[in-house]
This record gives sequence, structure tokens and C-alpha cells, in this order.
Amino acid sequence: MAKKKSFVLRVNPEMMEAVERWAADDFRSINGQLEWIIHNALKNAKRLKKGTENE
Repeated sequence: MAKKKSFVLRVNPEMMEAVERWAADDFRSINGQLEWIIHNALKNAKRLKKGTENE
């Protein structure tokens, strides 16, 4: 499994509540939801390296 890097993320309370609701709707943790959102944004922008698009 690839090593993951930790970082601090500051978001306003309304945005955090929206992410929490979305994560619950998708049966994901908040962290998992944020990873999924970022991954899809990078994929859509064609910013991922070859071979990482399906992770």
C-alpha cells in the first residue's frame, strides 16, 4: 500500500458540514470522502500520472 502524507486542512464550518453529510450519504469517512473528491478533481483535470487513475 502506498504511504500517505498527512496535512492540516482548514475549512469553514458550513463546508465541513456539507462534506460530513456527503460522506455519510456515500458511507465513507470524512477523510475517505475528501480523498475521493480530490482524486476525481485531479482525474477530471487530467492531472494524475499514468497508472494512478483507478486508485
